[in-house]
Amino acid sequence: MITGIIVALAEELSTLKNTPNALWEPNLPRGKFVFLTDEIILIHSGAGAENARKAAELAISKGATQLMSWGCAAALSPDLKMGDLVLADSLINSDGQEISVNATWHQKARNVLGSDVVAYKGALISSEKIVSTAQAKQEIYTKTGAIALDMESAAIAKVATHYALPFLAIRAIADPASMDLPNALQNSLNDKGEVAITQILKSLILNPKEIPHLIQVGQYFQIAKKTLSNVSKQLPSIISA
Repeated sequence: MITGIIVALAEELSTLKNTPNALWEPNLPRGKFVFLTDEIILIHSGAGAENARKAAELAISKGATQLMSWGCAAALSPDLKMGDLVLADSLINSDGQEISVNATWHQKARNVLGSDVVAYKGALISSEKIVSTAQAKQEIYTKTGAIALDMESAAIAKVATHYALPFLAIRAIADPASMDLPNALQNSLNDKGEVAITQILKSLILNPKEIPHLIQVGQYFQIAKKTLSNVSKQLPSIISA
């Protein structure tokens, strides 16, 4: 089995550096791939559903026989805190369509992680834009019951379903449901699905009082990345047939 792992942001790629036997390639460009191991194709997609769809198609064209969405997510359930691992059992796209993950692979991942990592299961919903306020998160949670949110997983799952391939989503919580994101992050993605640092800095210059809040978000992001880095050490067992 060849696993195509799709990662949206450059800042999340390093969480796979500790994968056993990884041939690590720093600064992987957006839209490009690398064989991280003989059994893992790593693709840096950029944020958003369309970028994720293209990355999934690329992974399959290079030989992937199963697909995985990997990275951070926003909590919708108040029970989740930063750094918690979400092992989604279903995906919901922006149109409300629900797609189940591969049940066998999902259970195997839970067995591999065992008691070392608490993996929360539930629906993972995808949004076309950053959901930045606690109120908006609460509304989505109340309406859908999804426990967490990202921008890519459902699109990858849809491609996997089209090709009848197994799919799994592994996401770590970067911001809790109760957190409002700083205004500087609300429009932080450019049209390529990359974090626009210049845009963030311009926003902070206009509103420097947001700097402590942004630092807190960065600290939470690092906690989520640490969770993913720990899980990456068990990837060979998670992806094996």
